[in-house]
Amino acid sequence: MLRSLALISIRWGAIASVLAVSLIITMYYLGRHPLMVAPFLDFRIILYGIFIFFSMREFRDYHQEGALYFWQGMAGSFLMVAVAGLLGALFFWIFGTLETDFVPSYVKQMTDYLKNFPEEDIQRIGKEVYESNLKSLPSTNMAQLASTYLAQSFVIGLFVSIIMSVILRKQPKTN
Repeated sequence: MLRSLALISIRWGAIASVLAVSLIITMYYLGRHPLMVAPFLDFRIILYGIFIFFSMREFRDYHQEGALYFWQGMAGSFLMVAVAGLLGALFFWIFGTLETDFVPSYVKQMTDYLKNFPEEDIQRIGKEVYESNLKSLPSTNMAQLASTYLAQSFVIGLFVSIIMSVILRKQPKTN
């Protein structure tokens, strides 16, 4: 049972990572830097939701005779997100390393974005934090961006996993 849960989660996570990086590359070449998207509009919310749904439904329907406990949904979802996040971050790092303008364009766009912050937003987050973030931008590298991508994947995956595990959960019928 656990073996099939792991294999299904790994397979769907690998497919999700390829699709995620493909979307990142597409966004970049279409002129929208993928790291400049607001976190609540991140495509991984929908992507992970779809892939968690199909992976846990496959496990439930074809390996569990229609039963799926919450803990199985969470474990399978976590593994799927971990694989998608780790492979996605690796592919993302490779792409960003090969595409020499990726990091400089991010630094420029983020610098422009931060310089146009309204004064009340700067006061809300703190002038020191704002200046520190602005000052650290030129030293940004692809490893930092890939690790941020991975961390965001886990945060997004946690919330999506909980929702999908509750939706797909089914207890076995006892007679």
